[in-house]
Amino acid sequence: MKPGQRIFALDEGRFGLKVWHRRRWCPSGVRPPWIFEDRYQWLWVYAAVEPLTGESFFLFLPRVDGECFELFLQELRAWYAQEEMVLVLDNCSSHRSGQVAWPQGMSPLPLPAYSPELQPVEGVFKDLRAELSNEIFADVDALEQALLAQVRRYFDHPQQLHRLTAFPWWREAIANIQTSTC
Repeated sequence: MKPGQRIFALDEGRFGLKVWHRRRWCPSGVRPPWIFEDRYQWLWVYAAVEPLTGESFFLFLPRVDGECFELFLQELRAWYAQEEMVLVLDNCSSHRSGQVAWPQGMSPLPLPAYSPELQPVEGVFKDLRAELSNEIFADVDALEQALLAQVRRYFDHPQQLHRLTAFPWWREAIANIQTSTC
């Protein structure tokens, strides 16, 4: 890693019509009205977040595989055309696929296996799921619109992403990289 490179955390999260339940307040002795959906349809939210600034890039895609991952990388590269980037990502099979062509100026930095707690973007997905819990969507398009409305919050208020993703160890590691003479 070279000083001056932008360092983004990258991950994918599955969002579907099957609802996440959260606690609801209800008067004593009354059963809470739970709504549910049995259909299994979903979309994947691909996200790249720069935790120190809260700057982000999101893309909704139909599945998680090498083809969609490569499309995400190409779109991210187009959005940050002049930037040298390091992408911190998990060990998802699509990330490790030898068939994914990495755009020039982008370098992967894999996290240790089975360590989702180290992935800053997981906090973003947790926040999105909390906002959409106990909701029923007519179809994937309605879910996408609801997700888009939630993601817009992050563009309007990047400090929310900073709060969700700028772990103390992440800030310390970036500071060490920026001050190193290597």
